[in-house]
Amino acid sequence: MLAPLSVLIACEYSGVIRRAFAALGHDAWSNDLLPAEDGSNRHLVGDVRDYLDRGWDLLVVAHPPCTRLCRSGRRWLSGPGTMTPPKTLPKGRTWQSMKDEFEAGVDLFLACWNASVERVAIENPEMHDLARARMPEDLPRPQMVQPHWFGHPEFKATGWYLRALPELEATNPLPIPAKGTDEWKAWNRVHRMPPGPDRWKERSRSFPGMAAALAEQWTRHVEREREAA
Repeated sequence: MLAPLSVLIACEYSGVIRRAFAALGHDAWSNDLLPAEDGSNRHLVGDVRDYLDRGWDLLVVAHPPCTRLCRSGRRWLSGPGTMTPPKTLPKGRTWQSMKDEFEAGVDLFLACWNASVERVAIENPEMHDLARARMPEDLPRPQMVQPHWFGHPEFKATGWYLRALPELEATNPLPIPAKGTDEWKAWNRVHRMPPGPDRWKERSRSFPGMAAALAEQWTRHVEREREAA
């Protein structure tokens, strides 16, 4: 029987992944700038960098800010040349604010990736070239997974950057509906969400099936490591 792991689920206010690890008997804590949605007393409010040195066995960074690191945000960071103002900016934004968000995203990712934690998983999309250039040379490409690998009829490509952890395996793959059908449109729910103040929160919410899979599979991985030691 595996001794409980000390697990920090950073950048998650919903508690979905925390509860998946807790269900397996682990000492699991969540962390976010927001309070826990479920009112849990096993939630740390504040910047994750203030909690990284507490002797965790596993760090899962669930939904770090990534708007300026992902490929879809590349157009706002460069006009002619590299890191120069684009021709247009999002409404109400300044070039300096875009650069500040990029630097903040880089700093947070690196702090978590380089944390003194043996096993690290960071959820982030595939990075654009400017972000990738700021990363360690040995940073692996992310494993891209989908909710429908884990029983959720949804499309939402999710990237996991993994250190000392195995890639996730599908646990309950669903047949993909034909493109353009009503079912296919329903599977695109996340991408079709209307604008609104809570859109970012709903789009970043973890899927319970994926949470259960990563908790179970990474627990098994640590069990095998300890048995072989």
